[in-house]
Amino acid sequence: MKNLIDIKDITTNEIEELIEVAKNIMFNPEKYSEKCKHKKLATLFFEPSTRTRLSFEAAMYELGGNVIGFSSASSSSTSKGESVSDTIRTVGCYSDIIAMRHPKEGAPLVASEKSIVPIINAGDGGHNHPTQTLTDLLTISCEKKRLDNLKIGLCGDLKFGRTVHSLITAMSRYKNIKFVLISPDELKIPEYVKEEILEKNNIEYVETNDIEKHIGELDILYMTRVQKERFFNEEDYLRLKDYYILDKTKLEKAKKDLCIMHPLPRVNEISTEIDDDSRACYFKQVLYGKYIRMALILKLLNIK
Repeated sequence: MKNLIDIKDITTNEIEELIEVAKNIMFNPEKYSEKCKHKKLATLFFEPSTRTRLSFEAAMYELGGNVIGFSSASSSSTSKGESVSDTIRTVGCYSDIIAMRHPKEGAPLVASEKSIVPIINAGDGGHNHPTQTLTDLLTISCEKKRLDNLKIGLCGDLKFGRTVHSLITAMSRYKNIKFVLISPDELKIPEYVKEEILEKNNIEYVETNDIEKHIGELDILYMTRVQKERFFNEEDYLRLKDYYILDKTKLEKAKKDLCIMHPLPRVNEISTEIDDDSRACYFKQVLYGKYIRMALILKLLNIK
């Protein structure tokens, strides 16, 4: 594996290897504290981010490396008209590995074709977010102790949610996975995801707009926000943004070992009243994200 652009680029064996390394880092951080000494990670964020950018930076610092980069397109030469290819070729002269977020689908793939150093896709538009998916897989592995035999509810914006599309792609490789796809009609999962992933792999799924009807069946509930930045019409966004709000009342029907996940940022879709519930795993998920990114950086830099 030279780059990570799409979760499909990585085999299940490689995923399992990354998860094992991440768990090892969690329990033996001192063993890894100088693994990336004298190495530099460039974080090229052409789109705003809090968790993903800081997670990559924290990961590299905890491996003993250094970080350079920018956090918005306006603070890069893109604002002067420089192409992504030229930016990547330039930054590759200063760094050993690049984590890149871009609003245009396919931009990290173009970057990887021109780069002399490994590229990690840190999110491209509504398309892919593979390191979030690795974070989700580590979370599920740690919290449920398995990646098979699970019923997963995905709730909210399933149309534009790149985290949802990537998670479905990844989990479709494991045995006896079932999905409950919960969304308003306007934000249903795209047809290509159903046809190319779910139906092609004979994966059982249900589409519904009723979270309460199905919450008692679920092992995992993956909540997502309705993303204002993906809407062209503010009226549509305002009508749909509070369509689902997970609260204590809805959780009364849920399993005692339900794992509630969210890629964050949260707006209103999970009530703060359940943050201290033992089933709320979304802040643990943030921490798992740092460890899996540490494992990924080591893998792409070929550091044992």
